[in-house]
Amino acid sequence: MTTFSTVLCATAFLCSSLTCAAAGALNDTGITFCGDATTNTADCAIVGADGGSFPRQDARYGRDAQASAGKPVKVAGFDFTKIANNGSPLPATALLGTGPSNWACTRDNVTGLTWEVKTTSELRSMNHTYTWLDSNPATNGGVVGTASGGTCFVKGRCDTEKFVQDVNAAGLCGPGDWRMPTVKELEGIADLGRINPAIDSTYFPNTQSTLYWTATPRNYGALIYAWYVSFDYGGASHSDRITKNFVRLVR
Repeated sequence: MTTFSTVLCATAFLCSSLTCAAAGALNDTGITFCGDATTNTADCAIVGADGGSFPRQDARYGRDAQASAGKPVKVAGFDFTKIANNGSPLPATALLGTGPSNWACTRDNVTGLTWEVKTTSELRSMNHTYTWLDSNPATNGGVVGTASGGTCFVKGRCDTEKFVQDVNAAGLCGPGDWRMPTVKELEGIADLGRINPAIDSTYFPNTQSTLYWTATPRNYGALIYAWYVSFDYGGASHSDRITKNFVRLVR
């Protein structure tokens, strides 16, 4: 669940709802390699350090660098725990399932956020798509969006707002406080050291290498969009709210 103080929210870009989850801590990028004049995937040990020709590279700093150095940080600076349907923590060997003690969610131990894990069937299937909908004028950027334009488990429920309602009604992994993530929150689990998908598939299986909606609206002139994160390479951009994209919820 969200464990951040709302007092720390600094920008409207980070927060797209009245419940604003500011980052008490941030994940690193997942990049553990360096670049030079000939390659973007060089061993940092053979690339000139900060006093050299290619100074201050991402992989030399933060949690990723600690992980590469063998310090007690999980792979590439991320730190995840599997969570059961009943909300209890599980070992890394736990398997997805529908039973109370089966894995269903993943907690990010750095940010404190808990994420929905996609399945291969029923309500949370990896193959379901949704159009962007937010009926709250305080958070939708002035336009509600498109109702049920995707393809999902229950006909007529295939938009982001109704999916949030349905997952909360199902009582996934404990209290029903699931919501759409902000663009910054969703970017936070993108592993930029991987591609297709740009995420740790051990803790986030069934991830499509394509676009996932966020709650963050984007007004672009007369056009009304919303932000997404694409998990082919982990970048963020925006698209029309009628677009059929995937969804991963957070709490």
